[in-house]
Amino acid sequence: MITKEQWVEFVASRRSTRDFKNTPVPEKIIDELLTDALTAPSWSNTRPFMVAVATGDKRDRIAAEFLKRWDSLSAARTGGLLPKIRLVLTRYGLPTSNRMITRPYQGVFKTRSQKVGRELYGMLGVERGDAKGRDAQWRKNYDFFGAPVELFIFTHKSIGKYAASDASLFMQNLILGAHARGLGTCAQGAVAIWEDAVKAEFEVPDGYKLLYGVALGYPSDAKVNTFQAERLPVSEIKLS
Repeated sequence: MITKEQWVEFVASRRSTRDFKNTPVPEKIIDELLTDALTAPSWSNTRPFMVAVATGDKRDRIAAEFLKRWDSLSAARTGGLLPKIRLVLTRYGLPTSNRMITRPYQGVFKTRSQKVGRELYGMLGVERGDAKGRDAQWRKNYDFFGAPVELFIFTHKSIGKYAASDASLFMQNLILGAHARGLGTCAQGAVAIWEDAVKAEFEVPDGYKLLYGVALGYPSDAKVNTFQAERLPVSEIKLS
């Protein structure tokens, strides 16, 4: 049994990993993580989620398709008129799902997002006005930061926001279980905009929609993996 102090230290030491070794994660360990994750609470025990585990060639095919789509979208964002015309005509690279992710944040959420972006990109030496540099760093999302495993989390539309809540409880258990085994993770909303590319590789039952992805693997020694986002004080989220 771990002590309270050990638990507090363990939870606080978790980081999002943004650069992975290419060392494979054994299927046995992945299954152990999923088993641990299933101990999380669920709305009426419905477990309204499914997980697509992308490894090997399947992982590489999805990454290759994502990268091609991102390059098309990025060229339209930062290039000249021709890439913009091509994007409008072909629509290749535009989001095919979860378009809400691309909407700007508002109020305090915008402030927090800008702060973490400024600090992360500052660590990486990417200046605020460097659109191409920022896009190049964002591009790494679509190769899953080099992780050998990408988990795609699907939730059933019939249970709405409660399905998303259950899936997030499930994934928090998995993320902490990975951390306990020396593995790193990075939750990725960025990959949810092209659900069709993922469904092309998996037999996803009707009614399930892609919520987000989680990169999984062994962290490298890259400097970016020392980055820690601000931990909010309790006073900012506690209602009086």
